[in-house]
Amino acid sequence: MICHSCGQEIKVVGGIGRRDSCPKCEADLHVCLNCNFYDETKSNDCAEPSAEFVQNKTASNFCEFFEPVIKKKGASGKCISKEEVLSAFDALFKKG
Repeated sequence: MICHSCGQEIKVVGGIGRRDSCPKCEADLHVCLNCNFYDETKSNDCAEPSAEFVQNKTASNFCEFFEPVIKKKGASGKCISKEEVLSAFDALFKKG
């Protein structure tokens, strides 16, 4: 994943704990901005309808739905989402 604060690439092994922090900038990692469900277009900025409201999106929280978003830097230098990576993979091995 990529740290929301400094852009440092972080290898996730076994999940992200509530107290885990970025080895480069020490920003909290178990935060909304690093979650796959974070979506500014949704209610409470979260695509998970059962998640409780989290006021500070950059502070560590206890959300049980937290799922670290997997981001890779593309050729353009912009981060791409897990869904874009999976879509590209599927297109590469598509039959027919």
